[in-house]
Amino acid sequence: MTTRKTLMTTLAVPALLALGLHTARAESAIQVDPNLPEYTRVEGVSGNLNSIGSDSLNNLMALWAEGFRAIYPNVNIQIEGKGSSTAPPALIEGTAQLGPMSRPMKSSEIDEFEKKFGYKPTEVNVAIDALAVFAHKDNPIEGLTLQQVDGIFSSTLKFGGPEITAWDQLGLTDWAGRAISLYGRNSASGTYGFFKENALNKGDFKASVKEQPGSSSVVTGIANDLYALGYSGIGYKTAGVRALPLGTDEGAYFEATPENALTGDYPLARFLMLYVNKAPNQPIDTLTYEFLRYVLSKAGQEVVAKDGYFPMTAELAEQVLSSLK
Repeated sequence: MTTRKTLMTTLAVPALLALGLHTARAESAIQVDPNLPEYTRVEGVSGNLNSIGSDSLNNLMALWAEGFRAIYPNVNIQIEGKGSSTAPPALIEGTAQLGPMSRPMKSSEIDEFEKKFGYKPTEVNVAIDALAVFAHKDNPIEGLTLQQVDGIFSSTLKFGGPEITAWDQLGLTDWAGRAISLYGRNSASGTYGFFKENALNKGDFKASVKEQPGSSSVVTGIANDLYALGYSGIGYKTAGVRALPLGTDEGAYFEATPENALTGDYPLARFLMLYVNKAPNQPIDTLTYEFLRYVLSKAGQEVVAKDGYFPMTAELAEQVLSSLK
């Protein structure tokens, strides 16, 4: 899959794992790369910082803003998270300096930005996510293949498998005849777009998917519905749901862990990113740069781990920051 190949190539997995990335097992806490730099305060940072975009990054943005304001009390940060599709217009119109997105910008969005400014927006990777298919915590299913995921959520069946509507089709004979209740995001969401492209092979969703305005609503719906499945970023996992192991072959399932995201074995891994307006060969403005430097510091990536996502490595963080100077 495209996603797997992109992550494996970009992350240079063996070298980065050797640099000290700690991986999470079922019951262990997510750890950050000890080689990430400490954030050091600089003088002259003040002003207003606006963020408009992804709901998946909403909690992260709020936590990062809280940490940043503790260092710079004179900075005011406004955050709006209604979906990744709201980020490009905000950057183009100048109503936000930060455009959080859980999917890459579409070529049409990049073209609109370039038409306005004469150059492309800058993509800043800030965390790693495993887009999860969640089930109720008491659901006994072992895992799913992408073909089965497509059969469950899609009306077009681009992966070539049969349509799946009931739990006994997935081997749960005790639930024979029980329909699978489906939860998902609305079309403004980058999570919706990423899932459509990668889990449905660019197919269409079934009309029966209950579209939710936010990721937390998806997870809440599943936690209250024993026969439900839905998708959301791993950072929204709660005690009421299970993130199902996924794979491309039946029985060969991979848990949504940092290690499996980095190797590409978990098939729905992705970067979470912030888009910014940076002119070529010019440094980005000080306030935005310092916020991004905080995000990619040890303190900022500890926030990522706290929120249930997977932290960047020191090498990746350094590469990202060097591109902003």
